[in-house]
Amino acid sequence: MQILQRYVFREMALNFLGVTGALAAVLFIYQLGAVLARAAQSQYPRGLVLQLFALGAAENFGLLLPLGLLLGIVMALGRLYHEGEMVAARACGYGGARAWLPALMLTLPVLALSAWLNLQFSPQAAARRAELTAEAVRAGLAVPFEVGRFRSFDGGRTVVYARSADASGELQRVFIKQTQSASVVTTVAQRARRELGADGLSQTIVLLDGERVEGVPGSRRYRILSFRELSVPLAAPVPEVRHERVDERPSLQLLGSSDLKERAELQWRLGFPLMVLIAAACAMPLGRLRPRQGRYERVWRAVFIFVIYGQLAIAARTWFERGTTPAIVGLWWVHALFLALALWLVWGQEWRQRRVRA
Repeated sequence: MQILQRYVFREMALNFLGVTGALAAVLFIYQLGAVLARAAQSQYPRGLVLQLFALGAAENFGLLLPLGLLLGIVMALGRLYHEGEMVAARACGYGGARAWLPALMLTLPVLALSAWLNLQFSPQAAARRAELTAEAVRAGLAVPFEVGRFRSFDGGRTVVYARSADASGELQRVFIKQTQSASVVTTVAQRARRELGADGLSQTIVLLDGERVEGVPGSRRYRILSFRELSVPLAAPVPEVRHERVDERPSLQLLGSSDLKERAELQWRLGFPLMVLIAAACAMPLGRLRPRQGRYERVWRAVFIFVIYGQLAIAARTWFERGTTPAIVGLWWVHALFLALALWLVWGQEWRQRRVRA
């Protein structure tokens, strides 16, 4: 019987690793695209881009574990039932608590990993990522202009282009576009130079011999200004004092807090290990197939349950932070609801088995 349990555990573990790896690949691709977009917009140094990507991906990896475990167990049991292996094993006396042992052996290390990621590692990664982002922004502001390439500032609301530069570094044939709510300001100049502030972060471009046009696209009202010299601020200094976000605070500091956002954050972190347990409890009855059912017959049900679970958890956190939900209820009612669903699924399976035997 131990050989059979190891075989079932191996199937569950392989499916869990495969599903979690596929989900992680999708997450990493999305995370990489977001980091590269911000890096291109703010001119992050290349050495910090990879660190920001790694921290962001690792910070969110803990979110995938409950879904990966749920689908891994359901898909493993689906194959075993579809090919008749589990039916033969049950005919040999494999059932009851023995059938749950492989799932428990897989769930416990996943539970420990989820608790460590969400309670300890993710806050540290979030704090480190915020520090690196501020450092990357500061470094990006100091990057000199490259002639022949567009450079954006202030979240893309200011775009600067210079056709060439002379030996002293003075820019030639400069174009600046600034978006201010509904109006657009376009400035062209024959020459320009960049001046950095005393803090090394704020910077201004001084335009020489040019023209400035301001107006609303689609209208006929424009204001045209010719100038000999015009200073245009390009970037505001990054504040040296950064306020710590709630997701960056260590879990121990959130204990005993009376602030609703901090309490919601702590319950959110504690909820993921609970989701791992509840996902495993739901997966066992969901993975059992009836004769002639397809191998992936129950996968869509598992995905549907997890989507509802996740959306309710997000809504419960929002309601709790706004004070809509009583403090004693918090986010726990969502986990209690799906724990009741898992118990109902298990009880329903056992009741059907007794009915068939009778």
